[in-house]
Amino acid sequence: MICHNLERTKSARRAAVLGAFLLGSTFLAGLPTAAMAQIAPAAATPPAAPAAAEVPAVVPIRAINVSGSQRLEADTIMSYIKLRVGQPYTQQAADQALKDLYATELFTDVQILNDNGTVTIQVKESPVINRIVLEGNQRIKEDKILPEIKMAPRQIFTRSKVRADVARIIELYKRQGRFAATVEPKMVMLDQNRVDIVFEISEGPKSKVRAINIIGNEQFSDGELRGEMLTKEAGGILKIFSSGTSYDPDKMAFDQQKLRQFYLTKGYADFRVVSAVAELTPDKRDFILTYVVEEGPRYKFGDVKVQSQLRDFNEERLAAQLPMKKGDWYDAKQVEDTIEQLNTTLGAFGYAFADVRPDYNRSKEDLTMGLTFNIAEAPRVYVEKIDVNGNTLTQDKVVRREFRLAEGDAFNSLQVKRSTARINSLGYFQEKFEIEQKQGSAPDRIILEANVEEKPTGELQLSAGYSSLEKLIFQGSIQQRNFRGRGQTIGLSLSYSQYSKSAEVSFTEPYLFDKNVSLGASIYRRDYNNFNFSTGGERNTLYRNATTGMSVRAGLALTEYVSAIGSYTFNHDDITVDENQYYSDRVNGTLQCDPIRAGRYLCDAIGTRTTSMLGLSLIYDTLDNRMRPSRGQSASVTTEFAGLGGSVKYARLRLNAAKYWPVGKGFIFSVRGEGGAIASLGRKSDAASGIDGVFLTDRFYLGEPTIRGFDIRGVGPRVIRKFYQDTNSDNAIDGLNQRCLTAASGDTAASSVILPAGGCAAGTTLIGPDGFSEDREQWQDDAIGGRYYYLARAELEIPLGSGAREMGLRPSIFVDAGAVWGITRPKLENIATDGVFFPSRDSSGVPQYNQICNGTATVISSATAPTLPSTCTGTTDAVTALGSTYPPFQDFFYGNTPKPRVSIGIGVNWNSPFGPFRIDFAKALTKAEGDDTKSFTFNVGTQF
Repeated sequence: MICHNLERTKSARRAAVLGAFLLGSTFLAGLPTAAMAQIAPAAATPPAAPAAAEVPAVVPIRAINVSGSQRLEADTIMSYIKLRVGQPYTQQAADQALKDLYATELFTDVQILNDNGTVTIQVKESPVINRIVLEGNQRIKEDKILPEIKMAPRQIFTRSKVRADVARIIELYKRQGRFAATVEPKMVMLDQNRVDIVFEISEGPKSKVRAINIIGNEQFSDGELRGEMLTKEAGGILKIFSSGTSYDPDKMAFDQQKLRQFYLTKGYADFRVVSAVAELTPDKRDFILTYVVEEGPRYKFGDVKVQSQLRDFNEERLAAQLPMKKGDWYDAKQVEDTIEQLNTTLGAFGYAFADVRPDYNRSKEDLTMGLTFNIAEAPRVYVEKIDVNGNTLTQDKVVRREFRLAEGDAFNSLQVKRSTARINSLGYFQEKFEIEQKQGSAPDRIILEANVEEKPTGELQLSAGYSSLEKLIFQGSIQQRNFRGRGQTIGLSLSYSQYSKSAEVSFTEPYLFDKNVSLGASIYRRDYNNFNFSTGGERNTLYRNATTGMSVRAGLALTEYVSAIGSYTFNHDDITVDENQYYSDRVNGTLQCDPIRAGRYLCDAIGTRTTSMLGLSLIYDTLDNRMRPSRGQSASVTTEFAGLGGSVKYARLRLNAAKYWPVGKGFIFSVRGEGGAIASLGRKSDAASGIDGVFLTDRFYLGEPTIRGFDIRGVGPRVIRKFYQDTNSDNAIDGLNQRCLTAASGDTAASSVILPAGGCAAGTTLIGPDGFSEDREQWQDDAIGGRYYYLARAELEIPLGSGAREMGLRPSIFVDAGAVWGITRPKLENIATDGVFFPSRDSSGVPQYNQICNGTATVISSATAPTLPSTCTGTTDAVTALGSTYPPFQDFFYGNTPKPRVSIGIGVNWNSPFGPFRIDFAKALTKAEGDDTKSFTFNVGTQF
């Protein structure tokens, strides 16, 4: 029996070669001896030649059997080899069959046995993969790795796939900058010829760019050139959020282009990067990048001309308007911008396919770069068709009505640009939308395509804040800006805190009856509760301002950039206080609001009023995107007249303006200003009584969120009531009007005496004007608004690295300034003695007294103080008035000044998984006495 397998065959071949070599050597060694024998005379009879070796006869294959297979059919295995019945069985044929079977990677072992023409192929099949296990992967999750590898459960295990998958996993980590990552595959044998494949992953640290070396630069420092690159050196607080510190070959190639662009803008037209090498440190943790550059000479512009084959344009006039002049330093970026501007100019006249090509005339002798802009002949173009694609919810007409061009109109690139801005301003589609221009059915026809990608237009906004006045504040709103895909806006907003609540429902139709006329309406209810403090800092509601109203708005576009909006508003205001706490008959015996308790300015505001108001706004808007503008300006003027019916009459004016500039490299700078004034047309101001002609609810207020760094209504006129407190522990006389309150248990109405030289006697309490609490929460702080205000803001949005952009982070620094003032000084109260006693009354308004007779307490209602009956003989018997004493206080009037309040800060917008998130840190640089500051605010929302 002859047995063959692959290893045995190889051993046999090596033995055969070795034998042949030895035989040949023996033969060659015998040649000289044989030659000598031919020369010498024969001395003896030569030995007889050895017998020839027997060559085994070739036996034909009579049968082929397959054994050991479990999953594969014998016919399938036979299809992989060339051995067939009837063919002669040779060692070469057996070897080839072994190679063919191993090449399938379906078997771990194969043997071929030949028993006198009966060939048996014994196989051991490769195992089946039971599962793929990843261990040690933290930075890249399984759902990112498993789809990238070839092996999967229920597949046949092969070593080539394992090697390929190891390389693929390592490549995934290299893409993340982890070049030190290693992967060790392991196989766990199971029953039924199954295996588990385990990839043990050592991720290693992220490979950073340790250093960037630049060789050959003489005109610019290494720091300047590194600043132009996308890749940054690791280290530094400002690079925490940057992904540019990781090594990436694609970024390295891009940085070479960035260097070339930088030098070309500085006039170095011959600049080139000779080589760029990335060297991995021995520990495989970092890379060192080395760029070798050749700057070359610096060029200036030579003659700059325009040659136009379009008769509508004057070459000399176009050349005179070019930004570059002869003698200026050459700037390739300026050339590109000029080409774009010329194309825009040509497009504005209908030449959509006009071709502007620059011809360069470089002179190395005088280092000048002559330039000629060639404008080729092109036909005027007309819009053949407008296509809207990609909109699944939004109706076509919502997009089409924003086009400033119609089918059949002459092409105008400025109108196309404006159409793009208007569609972006809808906020219904993903950012960076552009209208594509395609060749039409003829050379003078063009097709405009709006390939939109819809995004969620529903917004659920949730915000929370903390106010020293209102503690936690929660606000929420739900709004759909593309209701039913018609571009309509419907919304509901709610806010809640311990002292304020509001609700509003609104609806807006931007194109009424498909005309360029908008119509909107809203219904709302707003409740605002002010408060004061009792002993221990507890808060009590002081007054409630409940406003119920509705408004109707109609807008009309006057020009492309100017629109007018008219409105009608009706409000019903009801300002009330708790009569049990803040009403008294102390003044004239009639129950009414008491200024001691509520404040005179508030008592003046109490009542029910109606406001019927007409408004008109003129709006100018050239912003490229109303949702997130980066360039353009807007301005508005709003006038309001209250007096068309109702009980309130006033005129109010508001001004608002904003401008945005892109300032390069992703920075966006903006300035904004607004202001307003209100004048009463009915009620007159009275300085003697402290009454202002404009009601409390109609005035301007300023604070968070309009001016950051200050609390809600934290800026402007306010009345602060400070309560006196005793700061002397020894009860010594300090020159103030201190008094000793003499009172028995529960006798809050007892009289007081001036503080004697020896201090207060035992059983008495020291009170009086001995200072105020410095704790703002112990004050009664009421913002009363003003008749004039202004607000200004400057903000710079800072771009971050690509990693931060992917996270949706958009930080900014800002400066806010503003003021509100112009109110008539209110009449203030000052109770600096014992306080004021307010008697308790029954349901009929009769004062109540506490009578203690023979140890029994009885509450008695009486118009006058009752006397004890003669039957009361107890030692503690007494009659005392029930009620409370309002503690001594003094009102202060602050903040009525146009002096600007200035704050500076930093804020971050984040498109978080929970929705838009905004956080601000601000510091008030200047403020007026009494202003309420706050340094931290945030809000969060989501979209659907």
